[in-house]
Amino acid sequence: MKRLFAAIKIHPDAEFLATYQELKHELGHERIKWVEGHNFHVTLKFFGETEEQKIPEIGMVLKNRATMTPSFAMRLSGLGIFGSSYAPKVIWVGIDPYMELSMLIKNLHGDLAAIGFESDRQNPVPHLTLGRIKFLKDKVIFNRITDKLKTISSPLIRAGEIILYESILRREGPEYLILEKFPLT
Repeated sequence: MKRLFAAIKIHPDAEFLATYQELKHELGHERIKWVEGHNFHVTLKFFGETEEQKIPEIGMVLKNRATMTPSFAMRLSGLGIFGSSYAPKVIWVGIDPYMELSMLIKNLHGDLAAIGFESDRQNPVPHLTLGRIKFLKDKVIFNRITDKLKTISSPLIRAGEIILYESILRREGPEYLILEKFPLT
């Protein structure tokens, strides 16, 4: 069994990364598991623990969808929170415009349902996860800091390929191994 997900790798510019470092610094007193910059990605489909014999079939579906999807440009835009302001769970940045990415996710989920991978129940919100909140000491300060950075954005980023990753969970953080890349047209 391998823990798998399909994603688009994100390579933000230096200014976005500096703002991200500022956010991490300002919230350094809180228990947040931050995503390492080299692991930035937008998840298209999380498979979870998957039998290895399913990998070629998943690869074929990803390849077929990639050949039907033109590459596109997007930008990271707007800081958001999953959960509520009283019980935030995840800090994320949105994708703008997200229509192409939403259509890719929707089509991919339909393709994968045909081989036994059910679509996620909720409508996916395309985003880049920045951190997972373990515990907040001061929600007022947390909300003040995140509100200040609500307008975070990046220049356009080219989405050029779908990547099938294996995620290996380690104490120091996850390690993402690229199993295969599928270029968009």
